[in-house]
Amino acid sequence: MKILLVHQNFPGQYLHLARFLGAHGGHRVVFITQRSEGALPGVEKILYHPRRSISPQQHHYLRESEAAVLNAQEVARVAIDLRRAGFIPDVILGHNGWGEIWYLKDVFPTAPVIGYFEFFYRLHGADVGFDPADPITADTAPRIRTKNLGNLLGLDTADLGQTPTQWQKSLYPRRYHPKLHVNYEGIDTALVKPDPAAWLSLGSGSVEITAGAEVVTYVARNLEPYRGFPTFMRSLPAILAARPKARVLIVGGDEVSYGSPPAGPLNFRQQLLKELEGSLDLTRVHFLGKLPYPAFLKVLQVSRVHVYLTYPFVLSCSMLEAMSAGCLVVGSRTQPVEELVQDGANGVLVDFFSPDEVADRVIEALEDGRAHDSIRKAARATIVTQYDLDTKCLPAQMHLLETARLSA
Repeated sequence: MKILLVHQNFPGQYLHLARFLGAHGGHRVVFITQRSEGALPGVEKILYHPRRSISPQQHHYLRESEAAVLNAQEVARVAIDLRRAGFIPDVILGHNGWGEIWYLKDVFPTAPVIGYFEFFYRLHGADVGFDPADPITADTAPRIRTKNLGNLLGLDTADLGQTPTQWQKSLYPRRYHPKLHVNYEGIDTALVKPDPAAWLSLGSGSVEITAGAEVVTYVARNLEPYRGFPTFMRSLPAILAARPKARVLIVGGDEVSYGSPPAGPLNFRQQLLKELEGSLDLTRVHFLGKLPYPAFLKVLQVSRVHVYLTYPFVLSCSMLEAMSAGCLVVGSRTQPVEELVQDGANGVLVDFFSPDEVADRVIEALEDGRAHDSIRKAARATIVTQYDLDTKCLPAQMHLLETARLSA
């Protein structure tokens, strides 16, 4: 089978699927992307870059749309070159978020397109207006409505759609639900698992941390309000005061993935450290930055309690990985988390905006390392039975791919 994959950040959500397809004979897999780093056996990468930046005078509602059109144009040019070289895909899979799939039907009209649809923006019931510090204004509704131009164009383009959770699917207009299939990309539970012998060293080996110690972990791509970083940081003075042996491991960068950048010259990490100056024992709070995957996995395996907070927004893979690694997850009582976590059964739920409640639940978990063992086991069982890569998610993705191919 000839398969075309498109994602600007190679391999993105297609890591497992592309690796599987590339490793099995009989497929030719071509991946169009902007990212030069990384490679997968059996997968041919073709790089593209938009030919210009967005226009400086572009209306601010339309900046993302113009950037996506520029991406879509360049991907279409690459596709035309592939067609001229004799490559006609049997199936096309691509993430819709950056416009890359929009014009592929015009190049390959007979090839079915499976779009990856991650988030449909809503004025109510999701991230917009969730934080009282960022209230809805008269400008919000038209801006959000316009922001969905790319979603609607992608939904019209795609023959089938993939979305990772039921809640994320529920945000899309009901008329599109029949083409949207809930299919998570999968967790390699044979790799991401508890390890009672896990350990890691910090500070050039001056600090060694082992599984079973009083370790609190927090992970986000970037340390920002959408992932509850301010609430987490504000919970730390109480946690560190109550548990003098506790250490806190924080994974994430200082950029902004979602929402608005911080006001002023300081990033969110620096802002919170300034706010909490004098109330934190910084010898026990370790900012690890962005880690390679093996080191990230060790962080989860030494964790006694993992804090995951999020706006009603895209669910982070790191929460599922934490559950698979046997962490006790203290998660926000928000829709994406509640789809997986039942309070007191396979995790603990807290108010997203309450540092005091986060601190109380973390302190309880640190006081008795064995008291929550049944919850940790149930967390891992949730991922193994519902989100395992080899037995659940990859077969479902292959079934969707085959369904698209046969329906063409």
